[in-house]
Amino acid sequence: MNSSSFLSLRFILMIVAFLRKSTAFSPLAVRTHRGLIARQSPFLLHSTATSADSSAPADSAPKTRIKRVLSGVQPTGSLHLGNYLGAIRQWVEFQDNAETQDEEGNLIRTENFFCVVDLHAITMPHDPTELTESTLSSAALYLAAGIDPSKSRVFVQSHVTAHAELTWLLNCITPMNWLERMIQFKEKARKQGESVGVGLFDYPVLMAADILLYQADQIPVGEDQRQHLELARDISRRFHDLFCKGNKYKKLCKAAGVPSRPVFVEPNAMIVKSGARIMSLSDGNSKMSKSDPNDASRINILDPPDVIREKIKKCKTDAQVGLEWDNPDRPEATNLLTIFQAVQPGRTREDILNEVGDMTWGQFKPVLADAIVNHLEPIQERYKAIREDDEYLWQVLKDGADAADEIASRTLKHAKIAMGFAVPPS
Repeated sequence: MNSSSFLSLRFILMIVAFLRKSTAFSPLAVRTHRGLIARQSPFLLHSTATSADSSAPADSAPKTRIKRVLSGVQPTGSLHLGNYLGAIRQWVEFQDNAETQDEEGNLIRTENFFCVVDLHAITMPHDPTELTESTLSSAALYLAAGIDPSKSRVFVQSHVTAHAELTWLLNCITPMNWLERMIQFKEKARKQGESVGVGLFDYPVLMAADILLYQADQIPVGEDQRQHLELARDISRRFHDLFCKGNKYKKLCKAAGVPSRPVFVEPNAMIVKSGARIMSLSDGNSKMSKSDPNDASRINILDPPDVIREKIKKCKTDAQVGLEWDNPDRPEATNLLTIFQAVQPGRTREDILNEVGDMTWGQFKPVLADAIVNHLEPIQERYKAIREDDEYLWQVLKDGADAADEIASRTLKHAKIAMGFAVPPS
């Protein structure tokens, strides 16, 4: 081989080597790398990617996003029709629609966590002898109403100690004037007078800890709780501004072996449907409430049929003939029609009015009472069976607490690392 042929061959080999090297940095490779980074984002919550077509570019493969929904009800008093129709029944709908697809064809899988918030229950004066029973009763009602432990986690708030511990950490960075703005504290404090406790003032921080521990994307709340959810978002941002920026944070995370990403996910409100807003039987302008001293103002889920019929018979109405929705001068008519429709899922307003629109109150009340009794009867029967099997109920709560604790403890550890605590190695 002459020298010119050798130089030509060498030149060709250099070009081939250059092209091979360049392929590693092709636009496709860069996009794939960024895709991997995106899939590790905390906002996707342990998401993974799958490919329906191995020949397709990696960044076009459908992904699976894990979203978490967290909600709970205080165990003070007996759960009533408003708790069930406005919250628990919607939880059942969430768990039965656990998998959906977004506009890009990615699978969104929802994990549901429903807790009995007993730590919140003690922010108001309570009877210690009743707290255990009301806690177990609330959990059993969750299950009786349709919450499936194979689809959702049911647990008691105080059984996961990270709730109380993260609350203290967040207390130390939350300005007092943020809490002084909370409307519900002002309203409840007026009722308690000088005996109001620090817990009532501070419980929005506990609520923020509840939410942030589970990296929850969606929080089912009513409009009256939107202010508390906004506070949770503010606390999350303040925490990140104070502790999750710069090289110091990255060094702490590296030393502890955790990723240097934001500790919390900012939650979004999932406002409950307005049609499920159940009002008091004694005042159509006030929400049905467990704290109302007048038991006749609400239908408790466990009320016997004769008690339900008596409460409906005596509930407040007006002097007008006929029934109608959405007349601001007739809030009780709207409320009772809303209850009648809610306990008969699938029926429309038009269908309801065709049946009862021309009735007098004396004619309508027995029909309404029968509809409520028929709807609650199977729930009451399931509740009775669950309460007779303590071993089953406690096992459900243990499994739920174990699953919740795994997530909550991981978040708490990351928060403590960010704040500079000496955290024992795993």
